Amino acid sequence: MTRQIRETKERGGSDLVDRAVVRVKEGDTSGLDFLYVRYGEDVRRYVESIVRDHHEAEDVTQSVFLKLMSVIKGYEPRGVPFAAWLLRVARNAALDNLRAKRALPSGDIWIKDEGRDEIAFERLESVKAALARLPHDQRQVLVLRYVSGLRPREIARVLQKTESSVHGLQHRGRRALKVALEELDAAPLTAA
Repeated sequence: MTRQIRETKERGGSDLVDRAVVRVKEGDTSGLDFLYVRYGEDVRRYVESIVRDHHEAEDVTQSVFLKLMSVIKGYEPRGVPFAAWLLRVARNAALDNLRAKRALPSGDIWIKDEGRDEIAFERLESVKAALARLPHDQRQVLVLRYVSGLRPREIARVLQKTESSVHGLQHRGRRALKVALEELDAAPLTAA
């Protein structure tokens, strides 16, 4: 694999993202289409982890991408990946949505059930119940890490925390999740 291809893969195709951002800043909606296709599902899942309602998450995600045409002018790639900046915009929109309703998040994290068998569905429900038992910061870090696939450095930028605090929240969150799953008799079996 050539050095250039490897660097492009490591950067996650950021050249394409950078070009799309420039096009959106110029008012070209085709750049916005690219960004939506690239990040739409990640943003929806992240927003859903905050608002805890699938339909509400879809609405907030749509509003984030509609608003993107005007707010993207404030994005400057100073060492902050576009994905982290976009998730911060999405987080703010989701929190604004919750504030507007004056409701605190209290439901479970909703994950699509696409015809899984009963055992898989029960496991899913157990994980949702265990996640609901975690403190908000720990749950948020675990969702960003394992559902959205962000690295600790990116999570730190999104949540405006230090990378070491993200590592601590992730460690404590995983331990608390394991305990919660054990309390629910849903812990995975491991070899001794």
